[in-house]
Amino acid sequence: MVSFEIAGDAVDVIDLKVVEAVARHGSMNKAAVELNTVQSNVSSRIRSLEDELGVSLFQRSAKGVQITPAGRRVLPYAARLSKLLSDASAAARDDGTPAGVLEIGTLETTLALRLPLLIARFAKAWPDVRPMVRTGTTSSLIQDVVDCKLEGAFVAGPVSHPELQTETVFHEELVLVTSRAVRSLDAVRAIAHLKTVVFRVGCSYRQRLDALLASMGLLVPEPLEFGSIDAIIACVSAGVGITLLPRGVVADAWQEGRVAVHELPTAFSQVETVFVRRIDSHFSSALATFLDSVHQENGGRPQIVRQLA
Repeated sequence: MVSFEIAGDAVDVIDLKVVEAVARHGSMNKAAVELNTVQSNVSSRIRSLEDELGVSLFQRSAKGVQITPAGRRVLPYAARLSKLLSDASAAARDDGTPAGVLEIGTLETTLALRLPLLIARFAKAWPDVRPMVRTGTTSSLIQDVVDCKLEGAFVAGPVSHPELQTETVFHEELVLVTSRAVRSLDAVRAIAHLKTVVFRVGCSYRQRLDALLASMGLLVPEPLEFGSIDAIIACVSAGVGITLLPRGVVADAWQEGRVAVHELPTAFSQVETVFVRRIDSHFSSALATFLDSVHQENGGRPQIVRQLA
């Protein structure tokens, strides 16, 4: 049995798996079903671990269980240890031929603008790899990579994190997008009841838009949040508000006359898309080959050389 110590107390892998499952489901019974055991075993393990650590990991109620602050502090160890064991198994099976599940994250804009053809070509070239792509904001994707929920992710740079390795993969030009009635960047100042139309909190483009408006001497308004590019562009086209997006993402809407596009100073327009992954995670053949294909398509760096034990 694999185990480690927290404050002098031995905690094994099964304990952590149980804690993680109960926290995710908010239910001892649902966790037991997932773990292919009975609820009494799950409850017993949780109680024994709490007694051993001297803290409560969950609050029990008639509606289920809720993780405590102490439990939340334990959760990252569960994710990391589970990822470590998974990496060890993957490394043992990885003979250099890309295969298996490749789970990565990406910004909504990068998915729309850069990845469809890349993923399609990669999947055709390597049919034994099953790409799984999850979208999110820069901050949420970074956290998912840190928490070992994703093998890596495309996010807006720059990124500085002690647990992550980063490499630049794309360069984007951001533009201010408004309704056609707004003729120039200066005309934004005259918009009554100005609103921004953006992705949820954690989007780096949203932060840049706020900084741009502040530099123009405008109060940053309460944003309208949407979950898709199409919804954001439709709202901007209707005059609901303004947004900041890569030029390529709004090219069709601009050419069709649905929106106006305004160029920005370099400090606000230039952004790098970087790929981030954990420094200590297994660099799979599938991921290495996928990143090679991204860089080759983009006219980038030479092929990655991986050392296999």
